[in-house]
Amino acid sequence: MSDAAARTPLWRDRRFATYWAGQGISQFGDRITELALPFIAVTTLNASARTVGLLTAAVWAPNLLSLLVGTWVDHRPRKRRLLVLADLLRAAVLLSLPVAHWVGAVTLGQLFVVALLAGLGQVLYQTAYPSFFVSLVRREQFVEANGLLSSTRSISYVGGPALAGGLIQVLTAPVALLVDAVTFLASAVLIGRVKVEERPVEVSGGPLLRRARDGMGLVLRHRYLRASLACVTTINFFNFVAAALLILFASRQLGLSAGAIGLALGIGATGGVLGAVLAGPVTRRLGVGRTICVGAVLFSAPFALLPLAGGPLWLRMGVLGLVEFIAGFGVMLLDVPLNALQTAVTPDAVRSRVTGAFSTVNYGIRPLGAILGGLLGEWIGIGPTMVVAAVGGTLSVLWLVGSPIRGTRTIEELDHAPDLSTGPA
Repeated sequence: MSDAAARTPLWRDRRFATYWAGQGISQFGDRITELALPFIAVTTLNASARTVGLLTAAVWAPNLLSLLVGTWVDHRPRKRRLLVLADLLRAAVLLSLPVAHWVGAVTLGQLFVVALLAGLGQVLYQTAYPSFFVSLVRREQFVEANGLLSSTRSISYVGGPALAGGLIQVLTAPVALLVDAVTFLASAVLIGRVKVEERPVEVSGGPLLRRARDGMGLVLRHRYLRASLACVTTINFFNFVAAALLILFASRQLGLSAGAIGLALGIGATGGVLGAVLAGPVTRRLGVGRTICVGAVLFSAPFALLPLAGGPLWLRMGVLGLVEFIAGFGVMLLDVPLNALQTAVTPDAVRSRVTGAFSTVNYGIRPLGAILGGLLGEWIGIGPTMVVAAVGGTLSVLWLVGSPIRGTRTIEELDHAPDLSTGPA
């Protein structure tokens, strides 16, 4: 690799730019679905807080299968083909809702089926992605690549919610999902055009369940992976206590329309864009570990501000936007360096398996958080539930305090760290 090639910005690499474009298009579509599904339940089908919590849980429930899916994916030689398949599956599932709407047959049952199957497509995508990623970019580009991909995701949170809110008001929520289906089709086409040299896979490694157990065992023994899993699982549990009720809170208690919710969330999402842009410089200044710790706190704490929302429309929207801004900034400081760290310490042969183990616990906990959020919302009220979520999520940083992650300054130093992999389970 020449010095000139090493200095070339990653966004100028044609292969990466093609994948980046596909990822960005589908991210904008995701923002539509995130708003449209609960909005259909709340406004069209008059769902309760408990039902909305269960619907949010259904989206993430397939992640409980991530370890088995990831173990199977590890032995599949063509990861790019699996990414395309995952996009096509999600497109087909989402298309069923506008069709049902046109014949007047949208039901809660269909919403749950769509949520489950779309979630299964997401599981397939996220377990195939890590091996594809390391075939697409070099090790020294991990932070840069994650920063660029995260910036697109953050930008989608700026324009996506406002676009989604407008589409829902003009087209209705079920028809707006047609746009998301099209974005998945576009993503499938673009990913299919990215040429990568697939890495070799193990020909055989024993039965599926034994390999899955080994993958989970590696995560639980690994000092870096174990601590990061505990931290993000705690964050996801409590954040989904709040997330399950966010649209319900904004719609019913704050009295905001779909357009107003989308606009507030879109303006607030500029915090994520700023976080993605600054994640690299902040990481270089504070170090990888300290940046992760700061991000963990900023990601969860803002939910405590939501019960303060009241007064005129601009103030209610302003508080919702401020919460989104701080949390978005925090999640980028958490995700960008943490994803790079996890990629650096995970062996090639077990990337999908480790991702599956992570997702089974980290994403699998989200349905439980969403269900608890629905129950707490009915029991103690939505405002107090938001405070509980903020406090619990903020305490996640304690998992990092005694781990080697907190003292990690750069990704490169992990190549020479003694006793990198294991510690007491």
